[in-house]
Amino acid sequence: MTAATEKTQAPAASRRNEKVGNVVSTKMQKTIVVEVEMRKAHPKYKRIVKSSKKFYAHDEQNSARLGDVVRIRETRPTSKLKRWALEEIVRRSSLAQIEDTAGTADATAAE
Repeated sequence: MTAATEKTQAPAASRRNEKVGNVVSTKMQKTIVVEVEMRKAHPKYKRIVKSSKKFYAHDEQNSARLGDVVRIRETRPTSKLKRWALEEIVRRSSLAQIEDTAGTADATAAE
């Protein structure tokens, strides 16, 4: 009987909404700002219209970097603005790698 209840609970976890977007800011601790771009056809003119929205997402390990493409998942409210959590990093940004190498070069130059 417990196996049957576990099977019914598994799809319920996948009902949570997921979005894919770009990391715009990582300046807060354990929080990233993800900008999701939505493309929708105009009801009358049928032209594709872009609109974007920013979401605050919880990033426990501070693993996401500026410019990364990430998948976020809806969760219970973590704070006043955070209702999303980082699910996975889809693609790393090449911009973040350049900043990392520049940061290490500055550190060695300071010594």
